[in-house]
Amino acid sequence: MRSVPTVKSCADEEIWRRVTREVADDLAVDALARDRAGKPPFDELARLREAGLPALLAPPGPAGRGADWRTACAVIREIAAADGSIGELLGRHYVLSWSARFFSTPERADGLELRADAEQWLWGGTIDLPDAEPLTGPDLTLTPAGSGYLLNGCRSFAAGVTVADRLVLGAVCSDTGEFLVVCADPAHPGVAAAPEHDRLGQRLTAAGRISFDGVPVAADQVLGTVPRDEHALAPFATLAPLALRLALVHVSLGIAEGALAEARDITRAGPRGRPAAERDEGAYTTPPPGADPYLLLAYGELVTDTHTAGAVVESASEALARGLLAGPGLGVDQRAEIAVLVAAAEAVTSRSAMRLTTRVLELTQGADSAADPLGFDRFWRNARVLTAQTSPTRRLRDIGDHYLNGTHPPLTLHA
Repeated sequence: MRSVPTVKSCADEEIWRRVTREVADDLAVDALARDRAGKPPFDELARLREAGLPALLAPPGPAGRGADWRTACAVIREIAAADGSIGELLGRHYVLSWSARFFSTPERADGLELRADAEQWLWGGTIDLPDAEPLTGPDLTLTPAGSGYLLNGCRSFAAGVTVADRLVLGAVCSDTGEFLVVCADPAHPGVAAAPEHDRLGQRLTAAGRISFDGVPVAADQVLGTVPRDEHALAPFATLAPLALRLALVHVSLGIAEGALAEARDITRAGPRGRPAAERDEGAYTTPPPGADPYLLLAYGELVTDTHTAGAVVESASEALARGLLAGPGLGVDQRAEIAVLVAAAEAVTSRSAMRLTTRVLELTQGADSAADPLGFDRFWRNARVLTAQTSPTRRLRDIGDHYLNGTHPPLTLHA
């Protein structure tokens, strides 16, 4: 593992970006080998921690620690370009690390984030809102026990089941029916994780299923109570699923950009799949890559796709950053505008990522179209797993409904 610069107490965006570039370069070196091995990402997390990236969104404090959400989005995208799985793991961590800010009090959030920063926690779990859970038979329940609760049940998580230090999850109180967002310690003996080893893509996110059997949840581990009526939710709290959706958009865009950059390097190296003797004797008369008009056209279209998606994603990122800065003062209409921009970013990026990773796979194939020794299939697989979580058609309908009728998009995480 390379030695990378460490950021401990600096909010300078350029320094964070330089550190991220070093980590991304390090991850890119063995990305294919690690993808094929499919092991839990303990080594990868050690690289992130050594560089201080998990603490990037730490509360500012007197020492000037931490950075803003715009920088966090740039970091997610850069890491995802090198390794989509680690980009997703880091993106989910960033959003979940703000769970107390979304659902609890500022004082509670500060205390939890300071401890998480000091102990270098990696957050796992998911952002839950009541409309994502059935009214009967919830996956997770909380039974009152003394001043706290006992957590029981089982559910799947897209990341962190074997590597997270703390889990954020939603559960229903068995006595009152209230929907609570809680923080749980996965190291408790009552927690059992079953990782998924045969995923199509995003194999290193430590996805899987976790069961909870009488796991204690103290009163100070309850981050907040969330009303089932979405109209009763504070607009700021509803940014939680939007932040997670946008983080995953940056992962998808990063995967596409990483695939395009690697394909460019391979193309520049010259034609593949033709005998060396044939090329040396001049029998191969096709223009070199730098002069092939069809190849130039293909790359021109792909680059334009990424620029277009990037512009839409940046617009959504700016809007979300402003909403997060507004805090409790965020209005319902402002929240709706953010939701529309995030939906647009999802729709554009999901289509671009799949089109680009498919085309790159074609451009980098050798004479044997059934083989992919360079491992470009991993970009397609990773993009497919991420984009399958959302429906561009649904997002476009939400955008159209808002534009024509002023309807606010629903507070959903998935399609």
